[in-house]
Amino acid sequence: MGPGLTIGVAGAPGRMGRAVARVIEAREGLAIGTLFGRPDAVGKAPDTVEEALDACDVIIDFSSAASSADLAARAAARGGPALVIGSTGFSAAQDAAVDVAAKRIAIVKSNNFSVGVTLLATLVEQAAARLGPELWDIEVAEAHHRGKLDAPSGTALLLAKAAARGRGEALAEITAPAREGVRGARREGAIGFSVLRGGGIVGEHAVVFAAEDEILTLSHSARDRRLFANGAVRAAAWVAGRAPGLYGMRDVLGL
Repeated sequence: MGPGLTIGVAGAPGRMGRAVARVIEAREGLAIGTLFGRPDAVGKAPDTVEEALDACDVIIDFSSAASSADLAARAAARGGPALVIGSTGFSAAQDAAVDVAAKRIAIVKSNNFSVGVTLLATLVEQAAARLGPELWDIEVAEAHHRGKLDAPSGTALLLAKAAARGRGEALAEITAPAREGVRGARREGAIGFSVLRGGGIVGEHAVVFAAEDEILTLSHSARDRRLFANGAVRAAAWVAGRAPGLYGMRDVLGL
């Protein structure tokens, strides 16, 4: 961790925002520059977004896709600070806005900041490249707490994209539609999703490769949101001072 690194937290009232703030406060050499929207942050909450941007070397943002896209545009317009974006559920237009901003500032954007999930995606890509669609079907299963807004989860999409990449395909071209009613037989090469929402589940993800005679499952289980917060803070330390560009956790981990 770089000494004296000042980090802002957008989406601070949310579960992930609170977890990120706790990690920063516990780390030597790090300081919180601003907390967006947290009423108990007396003396830390800026009057404007511009003041927040002035107060930090990096901002970690787990707010919403719309807010993250807007923050990226504002930061790019003034040439900084660097951003770590963990929001999910981006539309094509919002993704494009972040891409444009990354031409002027350094941004780490990921659907999951877990070291384990990043390595899992690498394994999924390698497995998909070796297990051809003529024999192996791929299904991505995920489970989250009842309050999660988007489905499939950003992590499920990250893993599905890794599988599609391993087969040299674009995920949008091979995604299986949601199953309801009489849908007919599964299309060869399609990647399907199974979604569960309930209770306080932090995050469960599995990629199932199913053939006629055997099944291979690669999975990850999150036990505490702190693991995502730790990864986001690690990304913030890595991206500070980087050249403009759009980076991911694979870059942060040197994969």
